Amino acid sequence: MYHKDGEQYFVVDSHIHFWDGGPSNQKNRYGEGFTGCFYDYHRNLSPSEYVWSLEKFGSYTEQDLVHDLFTEGYVDKAIFQPTYLTDFYINGFNTTERNGAVVENHPGKFIVNGAFDPRDGEGGLEELERLAARWGLKGVKLYTAEWKGESKGYKLTDPWSYRYLEKCEQLGIRNIHIHKGPTIYPLNRDAFDVADVDDVATAFPNLNFIVEHVGLPRLEDFCWIATQEPNVYGGLAVVMPFIQSRPRYFAKVIGELLYWLDENRLTFASDYAIWQPKWLVEKFVDFQIPEDMQSEYGVLTPDIKKKILGLNAARLYDIEVPAAVTASMNGSAPVATVSI
Repeated sequence: MYHKDGEQYFVVDSHIHFWDGGPSNQKNRYGEGFTGCFYDYHRNLSPSEYVWSLEKFGSYTEQDLVHDLFTEGYVDKAIFQPTYLTDFYINGFNTTERNGAVVENHPGKFIVNGAFDPRDGEGGLEELERLAARWGLKGVKLYTAEWKGESKGYKLTDPWSYRYLEKCEQLGIRNIHIHKGPTIYPLNRDAFDVADVDDVATAFPNLNFIVEHVGLPRLEDFCWIATQEPNVYGGLAVVMPFIQSRPRYFAKVIGELLYWLDENRLTFASDYAIWQPKWLVEKFVDFQIPEDMQSEYGVLTPDIKKKILGLNAARLYDIEVPAAVTASMNGSAPVATVSI
């Protein structure tokens, strides 16, 4: 929980990882390049005091993770989003099993999501069922640009993608997180295009499609889709660090998202370990849209910040929120509360 100026902010970090991207797990030059590309984002968009060495960044520890999120970072609940990348990493980059071991070591702190790849066919459907039974999945993370053999990506509109989304409905997995953001070496930019979200959001109204990174650099395309699809959400991983390096750009992105989606469909994320939640939470609570932009974008109230920092993700994942957090809010979206 974060406290500032008499307000309490319940924080759900909705997009975190526990990866092994170090040299011993890199299968080839693509694995080395992928870790290096992540590191460039970390190094270039973090405050200097939060920049790690490349060695630590590639293979940080479980203790680092818990300390940075919960001891220092104000996080109340964190959601693991796996990214397998088994063509690049010997044991996978960031798997459900690796994340799940951390979940079991720290009860009540984390939620583990699964993943699927429609190119895995029938066998993948069986694996999704196994993951759902093992971890009680409420969400999955999809990486449409992931390489698999000769294939360099897939679309949500592919026939097998539909089979997997139907299976998610059957299994009660209602939160579909999709990486639709900046390109990452060596993955192809076009495979992250947001257009296929439009079709599946219409076809599966009982699923929530959380578009991670809000489609950047395709923000306008994403907003036009999300405004007509009420089950499309915007995940703010990658957006958040611009609050420091390019605050007016951050104000523009947040302003556009609030105009098209409103404050009930945006979710905070640090994308740990690319960035750390401590400085992101602090800067976001202190942030205000510049006065000369407010006539177009409005202002960020404490209520809006509370929703973005935790209440929206809490609603998606049925996370109980202390009643004190919402007691002073006006017109808050429904969320389960608990007195503490």
